[in-house]
Amino acid sequence: MNTPLFDDFLKTTPAAWKNKIQVDLRGADYNDTLLWRTQEGIVVKPFYTAEDRTNLKIENPKTEFNICETIFIDDEKIANSLAIDALKRGANSIQFIAKKTFDYRKLLGNINVKSVFIYFQFSFLDDSFQLEISKFINSDKTYFQTDIIGNLAETGNWFFNLKEDFIKLERIQRNTTNCIAVSADLYQNCGATITQQLAYTLAHANEYLNKYGSNVAKKITFSFSVGSNYFFEIAKLKAFRILWSLVIKEYEAEDLEAHLFVQPSLRNKTIYDYNVNLLRTTSECMSAILGGANTISNVSYDAIFHKSNEFGNRISRNQLLIFQQESSLQKGKNVAEGSYYIESITEQLAENALTLFKQIEKSGGFLKQLKSGIIQKKIKESAKKEENGFLEKEVILLGTNSLQNKEEKMQQALELYPFVKQRNIKTIVSPLTRNRLSESLEKERLNAEKGS
Repeated sequence: MNTPLFDDFLKTTPAAWKNKIQVDLRGADYNDTLLWRTQEGIVVKPFYTAEDRTNLKIENPKTEFNICETIFIDDEKIANSLAIDALKRGANSIQFIAKKTFDYRKLLGNINVKSVFIYFQFSFLDDSFQLEISKFINSDKTYFQTDIIGNLAETGNWFFNLKEDFIKLERIQRNTTNCIAVSADLYQNCGATITQQLAYTLAHANEYLNKYGSNVAKKITFSFSVGSNYFFEIAKLKAFRILWSLVIKEYEAEDLEAHLFVQPSLRNKTIYDYNVNLLRTTSECMSAILGGANTISNVSYDAIFHKSNEFGNRISRNQLLIFQQESSLQKGKNVAEGSYYIESITEQLAENALTLFKQIEKSGGFLKQLKSGIIQKKIKESAKKEENGFLEKEVILLGTNSLQNKEEKMQQALELYPFVKQRNIKTIVSPLTRNRLSESLEKERLNAEKGS
């Protein structure tokens, strides 16, 4: 039984496979028929072999992924109750989102803050408040998703001004850990290509390294969104780990594992035929697992048009529990290793993103390009291409621009406004706007409902 089982089989070269395919095409052109060029400029082949292996060395997380429940803090007592319930039902991590300061003692009552992974995302900057919470919890499992550059990119303004924002963040990072998060999810939800997402995230993080030095590297985490391009999203997360390792080595910093907080994208979610969103988030969560996410917070199928509700939250949490406990993907971060296809596109994405990153740095860095509008222009161009593809049905969202249920009515089901809201405020830079692919078509259908 020690004899290798496949030694008696002849090896087939890539050239032989290609010749066989060419014969089966019966005159059709191989390149035109079977090769697919992505927005990233990557040519996807119909088959991959051992010759495509790159043997990439990627530092995957040492522990299994965390299942996270995202909770908005409107009332501390209610938020606390929701968090405790989620932890009882299988989550081991909570993300709290707040628009103003709150009573953290009341919020965290009866929660074991030493064992639960807790993420705080604030839409305000208060260094004293953040340090106070950090001191109260005193756990390396607590993460503050503070991103002053991400706030500038999304709102068009600093919290206060450039100088004061950096001073406040300086005080935070000197006195606590896990205190900065780079909002890579912003670029994905605005329509950036995967190459752009990787390069902009890297350049964005590099601004913090330039400002605060190599020691801040261990205090930075990353928030990503994953879309429905299954294999490419797996490769995206893997490619980013390679890129981050390269950058921090240039600063002679300790080679640290990047901490990735991942959520499904909202860009491809729809209000019509909304149950299809369950299929989308299932695929996206699996990409996050196989890509090596540290923590995954799923998105409810009805998140874009319904207020947070027990049913939607339970379904989204159970999707992750099924992956973890019934599909045995709790150690899924290693499953994709050895895949010729994934390794090939991971390497190409990393190379393309590194080239773009170097161009950004050569041109003065991320902040300079953001202030000049170059970043916004490039993302807008990519988003427009994708939106045109959606309108021309090259990009399909089932139930929305394909196989519509003409009888479905949604006007009375909307509890939240699901579209981009116009902002009439003065900004110092042009803000990046998160938007969904299907918005224009959905508005047309809702208007038609009103008229019928």
